[in-house]
Amino acid sequence: MKKILYTLALVSALACVSCDDFLDRDMINKVDAGKYFTDEKSLQNYANGFLVKYTSAASTLTYGDQNAEYVARTNLSNYYLDSWNSTNQTGWGISDWTMLYNINYFLAHMHEVSGVPQQTLDHYEGVGRFWRAWFYWAKVKTFGGVPWYDTPIDAEDMVALYKPRDSREYVMSKILEDLDYACEHCSEASAYVNCGVINRYIALAFKARVCLWEGTYRKYHAVNPETLAAWSTEYGTGDDYLRACVEAAGDLMASGKYQIVDNAAQRTTQYRALFNSEAIDYREVLWAREYSSASSILNDVTWKFCSSTNGNCWSMTKQFLNTYLKLDGTRYTDQAGYARKSFVDELSDRDLRVQQTIITPEYRKTQNNVLGYYSPNFAITRTGYQVIKWNMDNDYYESSARSFNSLPIMRYAEVLLAYAEAKAELGSFTEEDWNNTIAVLRRRAGIEQVSYPTTADPYMKWYFDDTVSDAVLLEIRRERGCEMFMENTRYEDLMRWHLGHLIEREWQGIYAPLGVPQQLREGSYICVVQKVAGTERGTTYLVLRDNPSLMINKQDILVYNPYGASDGSSTGRVWSDKMYLHPIPYDARQVNKALAQNPGWE
Repeated sequence: MKKILYTLALVSALACVSCDDFLDRDMINKVDAGKYFTDEKSLQNYANGFLVKYTSAASTLTYGDQNAEYVARTNLSNYYLDSWNSTNQTGWGISDWTMLYNINYFLAHMHEVSGVPQQTLDHYEGVGRFWRAWFYWAKVKTFGGVPWYDTPIDAEDMVALYKPRDSREYVMSKILEDLDYACEHCSEASAYVNCGVINRYIALAFKARVCLWEGTYRKYHAVNPETLAAWSTEYGTGDDYLRACVEAAGDLMASGKYQIVDNAAQRTTQYRALFNSEAIDYREVLWAREYSSASSILNDVTWKFCSSTNGNCWSMTKQFLNTYLKLDGTRYTDQAGYARKSFVDELSDRDLRVQQTIITPEYRKTQNNVLGYYSPNFAITRTGYQVIKWNMDNDYYESSARSFNSLPIMRYAEVLLAYAEAKAELGSFTEEDWNNTIAVLRRRAGIEQVSYPTTADPYMKWYFDDTVSDAVLLEIRRERGCEMFMENTRYEDLMRWHLGHLIEREWQGIYAPLGVPQQLREGSYICVVQKVAGTERGTTYLVLRDNPSLMINKQDILVYNPYGASDGSSTGRVWSDKMYLHPIPYDARQVNKALAQNPGWE
């Protein structure tokens, strides 16, 4: 047991004592922090090592939301199929805590440098504390309370290594302390801004994200799911976190550093250009994972989204598509018979983000070096609403990991949305706030009428299972979903809104009555038949007998149901309240008997 714990400390120390190349060194006895931390360059190198090792991966940024309710997919974790227990759970092994040791080692030794101005030291301490907050927030989202460590743990320190979990409320208060420090001390000098390193603006945006999470989590979860008791207020209340969100987002907004990019002549393309361009638009993007064709730093995102075997066939659902407004600002679902409109009709005259998020009749891409119109490929999409938000529009990039579009990690749009939601939850949101946040995003989306809402949308009330009735808050949630689709925020939203059960919702697709060809664009049709494909030119036949996971429901809607009953009576996906927290892994509790298990996973 002692050897295992020593290995944990050893591996952790090895991984953290220098820049990215040193993060893999395996001789801890050669490390002398006093000799390594000698000047500002050594601090910079170490901090850059965090970026290299811990920045979100392309897969997380682009399909980290694959378990959210608004996307159908071909593969699903057993976590959502009622076949999960603590022996399946990971996240508590040696490698899962290495990052924390790396950070705490840096914070413990960085002040050993000499000749570095205090302001610079404060900046790098802010960077280290940003990453510690980043690490711990991920742990809290997964497990709830976890042991809090703010110093490197010695392999001989049995008390520290075997300590029980600290409460979620305590850990979140320490995360907020770290973020407060980072927001106060991380630099906003030009040398640190818009160049891929942590700065004050990124710290403010992250603080807003975390505080919105915690504030709304405590509002919509009547009890702490870790204790099944009322939330402790010893370390602050949910409203305290919402106020901290407003403060952080408001500071960033007041800085004037970022904006929503909006050229009226480019509204059919400028939203998507944020996600499928090589160049990072730092007018709106605070932080991105950069890729480059010149240096062959590439990702495989286009390949994943365009492959029926290497990706997960991610497809938007009809229920979520229905939330997008019409261009005149009216609700799509206020129309009579909206659910039975054809593919072409339902996609016309809609929020311009629709055609920049999924394939619509206007979509074109280059195939065999020829630019032409392209229809949804039903070998890839299971609902007919094929996601293209992250794609490069050329089949050359679909065959392997050759994409070079840079991927946003944090955008100014999220800051506006966090500000709006937190103020609305606090009851202090005004029409002026609306005009400075939601209206700005809707205008960029081509929506003509962006007036302050006065009546609650019945469809949005239904969508969120009648848990919200406030007209403004419903519109803020609508806007958040449309603006941030598949940007690794939606699953977190479901968790904090206490709406995990929405993952059980049926995955609905296009209107497709049996045997009736449906137009996808001029000259291209899809026809769903029961047994035998036809031969009509320009028509793709989808044969249900050959696709047992597909069906047509009573409303003549295509439904994808790979896990449930063949008659659609169940989706096979399950949710229960215990799933808001994952189980503490079995192996971890065998090593440390002081670790209490989360309720329902005993």
